[in-house]
Amino acid sequence: MMVVSTYIGIYYNVVICIAFYYFFSSMTRVLPWTYCNNPWNTPDCTGVLDVTNSSAESPLNLIQILNQTVKRTSPSEEYWRRYVLKLTDDIGNLGEIRFPLLGCLGVAWVVVFLCLIKGVKSSGKVVYFTATFPYVVLTILFVRGITLEGAVTGIMYYLTPQWDKILDAKVWGDAASQIFYSLGCAWGGLITMASYNKFHNNCYRDSIIISITNCATSVYAGFVIFSILGFMANHLGVDVSKVADHGPGLAFVAYPEALTLLPISPLWSILFFFMLILLGLGTQFCLLETLVTAVVDEVGNEWIIRWKTFVTLGVAILGFLLGIPLTTQAGIYWLLLMDNYAASFSLVVISCIMCVSIMYIYGHRNYFKDIEMMLGFPPPMFFQICWRFISPVIIFRLKNATRPSREWGPALAEHRTGRYAPALSPSTESQLEVQLLNPEKPKSDEAAVAVAITVGSNGSTHSQDSKI
Repeated sequence: MMVVSTYIGIYYNVVICIAFYYFFSSMTRVLPWTYCNNPWNTPDCTGVLDVTNSSAESPLNLIQILNQTVKRTSPSEEYWRRYVLKLTDDIGNLGEIRFPLLGCLGVAWVVVFLCLIKGVKSSGKVVYFTATFPYVVLTILFVRGITLEGAVTGIMYYLTPQWDKILDAKVWGDAASQIFYSLGCAWGGLITMASYNKFHNNCYRDSIIISITNCATSVYAGFVIFSILGFMANHLGVDVSKVADHGPGLAFVAYPEALTLLPISPLWSILFFFMLILLGLGTQFCLLETLVTAVVDEVGNEWIIRWKTFVTLGVAILGFLLGIPLTTQAGIYWLLLMDNYAASFSLVVISCIMCVSIMYIYGHRNYFKDIEMMLGFPPPMFFQICWRFISPVIIFRLKNATRPSREWGPALAEHRTGRYAPALSPSTESQLEVQLLNPEKPKSDEAAVAVAITVGSNGSTHSQDSKI
């Protein structure tokens, strides 16, 4: 989990820095990716507004442009590849560092550090804004999108299933990776944030609310995106599939190009990229806090706990330095490489290993009792079946007779009740082994233990003294 969070934390802030770059670039009267009359444009560039302007000059020219729409190079794509990234032709050719992106990367890391300077106390307050304001922006863009001509076409394309893809294993793999990525499963962030909860917090209720809200938000955002893309496709006279894109191409090429068709396009562009920044920062807060908490908890001494802010600063500086290669001219190749392998199917694998380990190594009965002790009721049968059988069978099944550590349980003594209550019972062999193998134990204590307890031939322990 820490490896995955480290990889994602490095490149995710680079995505945020690109959003910052577009956000600052949108603060102009005309968006720089609107027309093809810029120094970085090529003769093959054809903008959607250029098509409209050409219609008044020559109908034949318009037909020729529309026939070449599929092969055209849009101004937003050339702005992305030839100006923002200045992309090289190979992943091995790093080129030079793009200093505008490097500056935006520094801004992104400074913002993340300042929001986490006091740990969850500060980030918890910031998240109230970063998690809720994007809904305001989505709603504004949604209302604007559905009022455009061709929006219904884009939404119908979004809602119409492609049944021929249902047997494609890659589609299911992408879907699984996306939902694990979206919910934050196997990143370590859920465990980190949950460690700050009260012991009896209703995590069952929280998990249901978050899962439903997350999926509903994704569906809602789809309406926002495809209503604008439908308008763009209608404007060009092509199918929606010709203008739709995926990955960085959707956020930094297709959608920005569609925004150029709207009145007061810089305003909509500023809102869109501000929303992307807030969504990215919300994720980055969790990633950085996970790494910092892992370091602090692993060391665990009073000094590192007292100076946790400096640990956060150190992790932020290290993340900035490791992100510098991703701001080179070939940086996007490395970013996509890390994204495809660091946080895709590996999350599914880690989650399935977690299910197997908890259900069959720690023991499902122990786990269900733990949940009942915290929540006051056992997990529903549906979750029990999923955890024990359905989830692990996705990849493999593993059983092990290894028993959990006796030190496992609630962290605070006041919560160690029931089966976690301390007892003076020599009922396990592990007690005898620990006492005898402890080099710091006085000899007299070892002798007392040896006299008090004998181990029977069948492996059971017997007390020689009824008082003991």
